[in-house]
Amino acid sequence: KALLHASHMYHSANHDMKKWGITADNVKIDVGTMMKKKDVAVTGLTKGIEGLFKKNGVTYVKGHGKISGKHEITVETLDGKQEKIIAKNIVIATGSEPTPLPFLPFDEERIVSSTGALALKEVPKKMFIIGAGVIGLEMGSVWSRLGTEVVVVEFLDRITPFLDAEVGKNFQKVLEKQGMKFMLGTKVVGAEKSANGGVTLSVEPAKGGEKQVLSADVMLVSIGRKPYTDNLGLETVGVKKDERGRIVVDEHLSTGVEGIWGIGDVITGPMLAHKAEEEGIAV
Repeated sequence: KALLHASHMYHSANHDMKKWGITADNVKIDVGTMMKKKDVAVTGLTKGIEGLFKKNGVTYVKGHGKISGKHEITVETLDGKQEKIIAKNIVIATGSEPTPLPFLPFDEERIVSSTGALALKEVPKKMFIIGAGVIGLEMGSVWSRLGTEVVVVEFLDRITPFLDAEVGKNFQKVLEKQGMKFMLGTKVVGAEKSANGGVTLSVEPAKGGEKQVLSADVMLVSIGRKPYTDNLGLETVGVKKDERGRIVVDEHLSTGVEGIWGIGDVITGPMLAHKAEEEGIAV
């Protein structure tokens, strides 16, 4: 949100103020300072959560946890030690992670997820966004306002397919007015890092047709997120997953295994923070 606000202010200074007879000369972006401001916001929020833990008597163990038995978790802590925790109830709330292209993994520099898109060291001249969902469009609008030529590539013939069609259509007009470009009904058939430091993208019409080869400085892959349910020891106690890797729960958010519950992005439903929060309250 700090980056979103900064990009909006910069865009306003360069464009909207002229309508009112105000000219702002030499408006520039200092990406390093902007990122520091973002980091301060993130640190403040996360430290605030840690403060609430202490205030409410919550023990915070930093490391990778796995279910190692009934009512038991084994944590490999950040200093490499093993720590066992016994609990009457275990809530699995490990969230989700970005889905990469099958033929090109993230490096978070040129091939970025939303995480890498929030930490670029300079404003790219040109950026591809693969996928016209809400995360990609939000990140794209940030960098577009900061001066990047943004091209969105989407397999379907519309953006934000989970929104009302009319809302999506008008939203696209707003983004196009900002300068974003759209290649709808377009399939990505290949991508690679180019020798000059950028990215080469191969696309073709989703319904079939001639292939195009395009180039940009950065490619943001935003084709969805997947539940983080691997390497959690679920099989140790028989917690089941569905065909998409989500933990199977009933209407009370129980996995069916005594004392083990699932909430948030690891179960079915919208991957939204306030949904996960309410599920946590319910548990």
